[in-house]
Amino acid sequence: MIKNVWILFSACLLLSAVEGTARQQKEFDSDVIYDEQKLPRYTLPPLLETAEGRVITSSQEWFNIRRPQILSLFATMVYGAIPVPPSPLRVSAMTENDDPQFMGGKVTRRLIWIRFRNDQGSTDMRILVFTPNNATEPVPAIMHLSFDDNQSEKLELNESKRNHLNNGVPIGDIVDRGYAYISVYHADLVGHNEVEFNSGIHPLFYKEGQSFPEAHEWGVLSACGWTAMRALDYLETDDRIDHQSVFLMGHSKLGKATLWAAAQDQRFAGAISAQSGCGGAALWRRRSGETLEKISRFPHWLCTNSRKFINREEDLPVDQHMLLALIAPRPVYVASAIEDTWADPRGEYLSAYHASEVYRLLGKKGLAEEESPSLNEPIIESDVGYHIRPGGHSVDPYDWVQFLDFADYHLKNE
Repeated sequence: MIKNVWILFSACLLLSAVEGTARQQKEFDSDVIYDEQKLPRYTLPPLLETAEGRVITSSQEWFNIRRPQILSLFATMVYGAIPVPPSPLRVSAMTENDDPQFMGGKVTRRLIWIRFRNDQGSTDMRILVFTPNNATEPVPAIMHLSFDDNQSEKLELNESKRNHLNNGVPIGDIVDRGYAYISVYHADLVGHNEVEFNSGIHPLFYKEGQSFPEAHEWGVLSACGWTAMRALDYLETDDRIDHQSVFLMGHSKLGKATLWAAAQDQRFAGAISAQSGCGGAALWRRRSGETLEKISRFPHWLCTNSRKFINREEDLPVDQHMLLALIAPRPVYVASAIEDTWADPRGEYLSAYHASEVYRLLGKKGLAEEESPSLNEPIIESDVGYHIRPGGHSVDPYDWVQFLDFADYHLKNE
């Protein structure tokens, strides 16, 4: 009898907790806008006009004047600038595991440890490098800024789908197309939702007496992007990789970090963002789906300065079409899903469309139509690529096909 009462009591507690969570989620979503008719009117900040009103008319003016302005604004107002460490970083790399028999001898799989040290301390990151064994010269690569720990089972071969890893990455298709695949774990140097910044990479950059990033300094997304850049440093030392032909790819939070990393580091040959949404490809000023206020539930993904613009997105000196434009003239691909309304698929497309203005200035091909394409009609043969597919917030086999087609078009037709 007592046992039954206890079971009933536990069930009531569980039901109450579920109802409470659902109620909190409903309250959290109560002011979210998905209806195009209810979105605020907005005017995007001009790409090709400086704050002083100077019109940019040439590639030289873009690279020497406007681009540095925009890059600085994103660094100090949105993602956070990377400070100069008070003592030089010393970097070393070590191969912990080298397996040339991966996929039955088709691929060599290597786990690389990279250590950063200075007078403030040390910290490590790990990357996994998969290279095709039949290559006779350095190969291009897809670098994946990944949610999966490089020592987890998710990056082992799937026994039921032998050409896939357990996380769904089509490793067989990637290497069959002649690419290396590099997995970079996003959380080695900074926590997924870091709030203290007292471990990992940040303490190595603190000035004397500092214990937290300053308002204009790097948050989580900026540190994730820095992780990818340091992985690219390593690839420059690997004679099996064509380090000038590395596309960086990321999904969701890591799609945001991917775009910011590629904007800063022009060594990346191109960037692919999958459903990166708010803080990624989607326009801030639309306030559709996730907004700056909503993303602040992860309080330090962006720099502290960004909070000044909560519910004041129209006062931001930049918007995300300008982030995509910073990647020009290198190719950029934006992927959306029709049911992923939180990420604002329409806003992602419009961002890519408006960024195309800079691509055209630089003699590249952008998106010509303001209207979004239909489902499953990818735009591949363009320096600004895009697709929207059925489904929700995930990276599906369809996405990978388009990503590889886009990489093929740009890296194999030169």
